[in-house]
Amino acid sequence: MNKTVDSPDAAIAGISDNMVLGLGGFGLCGIPENSISALIRSGVKGLTCISNNAGVDDFGIGLMLQSKQVKKMISSYVGENAEFERQLLSGELEVDLIPQGTLATRLMAAGYGMPAIFTPAGVGTEIAKGKESRIFGEKEYLLEYAFDIDYSIVKAWKGDEYGNLIFRKTSRNFNPLIAMAGKITIAEVEEMVPAGELDPDHIHLPGIYVHRIFQGSNYEKRIEQRTVRQRN
Repeated sequence: MNKTVDSPDAAIAGISDNMVLGLGGFGLCGIPENSISALIRSGVKGLTCISNNAGVDDFGIGLMLQSKQVKKMISSYVGENAEFERQLLSGELEVDLIPQGTLATRLMAAGYGMPAIFTPAGVGTEIAKGKESRIFGEKEYLLEYAFDIDYSIVKAWKGDEYGNLIFRKTSRNFNPLIAMAGKITIAEVEEMVPAGELDPDHIHLPGIYVHRIFQGSNYEKRIEQRTVRQRN
């Protein structure tokens, strides 16, 4: 089944106010830049965004924060975004900070059709307040629910018309999990190839998880923190 659409604007059709979105990326790697631009053009607002991090001030989800489209952010790291900090401290933005492993596992649970998982992460901390816990083998575990995501949006290096995806390097961290978790998953790719051209052994995410796919353009591919050693 050919799942290609002509543009990012066509890909995000159906996303409306107050929906829950999963957005791929790790740091600034694997950010669905074209789709985020389309979301900003659409003017959709009141969004709950689930992503490993909240981008930076002028890139990624940071652009959606600037345009006041995000109501709630669910992430594991938010330390590089001054606008995020301002909105949080002013009470404009709701925030759930989640241990990175818990975030990943709750996404995986959604993709697997599991309603919840038990994890030791967060026991005895603020994260545990108000949550059910159980003892397994004399160790305490928290009950964490799978995410309920309306649309997932990811970016891959290469994909085919059937939605099979290959990711590059660090972008493989959270993009596959985000893609698995959404009721509808949108993928943008740097290179689109005909069905059958990808080596099955190289595919990281099968097309069964992807509903719409398009070839993006003009990727910035920013580096979050560039460090080099001093010259001798």
